[in-house]
Amino acid sequence: MKLLIRNLARTTTEKQLQLLFSAYGTVQSCTIVMDKDTGGSKGFGFIEMPKTGDAKVAMKALNNSELDGSKIRVKKTEQPKSDNDVGSNK
Repeated sequence: MKLLIRNLARTTTEKQLQLLFSAYGTVQSCTIVMDKDTGGSKGFGFIEMPKTGDAKVAMKALNNSELDGSKIRVKKTEQPKSDNDVGSNK
């Protein structure tokens, strides 16, 4: 399950974020989105956890928690619909 983490402090690192979420299970990937022009954090990132149950527990536990002085928001990312979905119009 892929989670969106918003309202990150600009100083938060991927290592810090991965460590925070790894307390709830295996972290498959961790990415903080960086600004192409400045090279600084844009204040949000993504965590991917292979076990849905672990991700749901982490999301509930960490949403509105504090990290590096910022109250982070954690939610499930919306998966885009593929062309193979039932009822899609081609």
